[in-house]
Amino acid sequence: MSAATAAVEREADRLTELDAAIGDADHGTNMQRGFRAVCAVLEKEQPATPGAVLVLAGRQLISTVGGASGPLYGTLLRRAGKALGDDEAVGRAELRDALRAGADAVAQLGGAAPGDKTMLDALVPGVEALGESFAAAEAAASDGALATVPLQARKGRASYLGERSIGHQDPGATSSALLFATLAEVAEGTAEGTEGAAR
Repeated sequence: MSAATAAVEREADRLTELDAAIGDADHGTNMQRGFRAVCAVLEKEQPATPGAVLVLAGRQLISTVGGASGPLYGTLLRRAGKALGDDEAVGRAELRDALRAGADAVAQLGGAAPGDKTMLDALVPGVEALGESFAAAEAAASDGALATVPLQARKGRASYLGERSIGHQDPGATSSALLFATLAEVAEGTAEGTEGAAR
């Protein structure tokens, strides 16, 4: 979550710029505020398990972030955290299944599906590719975000623009891809650290 917060801080202006073209021009600042609050509450409460971390982070996003991104990302993390349960260690397969449950909850909440030019266009392929590797998930999510450019938005504020939404990358899909990139980066660093310790 600390790495995700740093990534959001780094890319906040870009996310807001993307949102300015087809939304409220607040996605970057909303994500920034939300993840700062997540880091603060996690440092204060220090949950004991990965599932508890995600549940608390999701709850904080819902209570802190306005617009659609707070409830959607909050629902993603809360549902994923509940799916993980009380396990103290979580593998890639368990994380994939938990995030799949979270993505399903996001789809239900927003009434959207892949192809509607939303965060699901990066989230769903990223989750599915997580079964292969963290790097594959990063690539699939990135490709999914880029693939929103030629789409016409069918859900969310961007849908009000009709055909004018075509030609713009969806900010929600972009922030989802950013989180998968961060997950891959952290996982790779953890693996390198484990190998170093073994040597």
